[in-house]
Amino acid sequence: MPDSPLLTAAAVAVIAMAIAVVVGVGLKVLRSFRDLGTDAERATYHTLHAASQAGQHLRRGLNPAGAAKASRQLRGLLGCDALAITDTSGVLAWDGEAEELKPRLMDLAADVLAGGRTAVLPAAADGTGSQLAAVIAPVRAGSRVVGAVAAFAPSAGAGLVRATGEVADWVAVQVELAELDASRTLLMEAEVRALRAQISPHFIYNSLNAIASFINTDPERARELVVEFADFTRYSFRRHGDFTTLAEELRCIDRYLLLERARFGDRVQVSLRVAPEVLSTVIPFLSLQPLVENAVRHGLEAKEGSGHISITAEDAGAFAEVTIEDDGVGMDPEQLQSMLAGHTDGEHVGLRNVDARLRQVYGAGHGLVIETAPGEGTLITMRVPKSQPGHDA
Repeated sequence: MPDSPLLTAAAVAVIAMAIAVVVGVGLKVLRSFRDLGTDAERATYHTLHAASQAGQHLRRGLNPAGAAKASRQLRGLLGCDALAITDTSGVLAWDGEAEELKPRLMDLAADVLAGGRTAVLPAAADGTGSQLAAVIAPVRAGSRVVGAVAAFAPSAGAGLVRATGEVADWVAVQVELAELDASRTLLMEAEVRALRAQISPHFIYNSLNAIASFINTDPERARELVVEFADFTRYSFRRHGDFTTLAEELRCIDRYLLLERARFGDRVQVSLRVAPEVLSTVIPFLSLQPLVENAVRHGLEAKEGSGHISITAEDAGAFAEVTIEDDGVGMDPEQLQSMLAGHTDGEHVGLRNVDARLRQVYGAGHGLVIETAPGEGTLITMRVPKSQPGHDA
């Protein structure tokens, strides 16, 4: 059956609308480019865009994969025939012409890597008969020369020499940022080891004593506590991963409190309220257990009679909000603030450790929020993003 005039008209209208949308988008892009105005403004835009693209590839430091991708952008910035990036042991990336020079580059860059001064080599100075001159500038990270940027062009004028030096300095900044990220990771690992060390002497000794007290009177209870103790220590001293899930951390807390209740009996009462939708939220490893341990050791242990700990985890939009509240002896707010700032040592080093790690991972605005006063108990609030690309539990 032939198409009806109505269907044909509708099809034509849809095609016309599609063409209008495409033309409109194209005009918008062209207009935004023209809005840059002068040639200088457009050149500035292209330079910043290329630098931004190259920077993404160097954020993990000088390595072949990142250097290969960055070299394409950097060669465009310099407008040279070829560009190479090296570390102190070899050529990481080569982009452009004259690859016959690549085997000789480390020899040509030897003085630059040793002395940290830019070298300008005229054409044919490399012994291969090449018609390209070279500018080789050092990449410094602090006081160390960690590599070099080499630009090859028919002539090495003053402009190319200065520009290559600037590019090498820019690469150095990316390398230092990568090293800073690595040092932050090492610091976090050291802080986790410190938390483990803090757990081991106090908690392990008391737990083993509590287990021993049940061996004769209640062997079955003693066996259950041994299993819980083994599971707790296995989790606490695991060697992989800086992150875990909220569900795993709460499971660790449950084991911890089971062992503490074996020691304190009914003196420690616990209530738990958790929204199921936040259980899969990724959080820093051992970020909740120290807070609960602080509530037991410094809140309830010094209190006469029984005490109560309330643990809640709620959905707060883009965040998971966890609170740990006890009705123990509380703390002096000024002393606590001084301790969190690192000005004084104190008994609550677990709080300071967790607070510092949260700020390192999520930013200065994501530290612990602590409300306390002597004799008034303590309320600790922790907010972490529910979406955390790059953080694997």
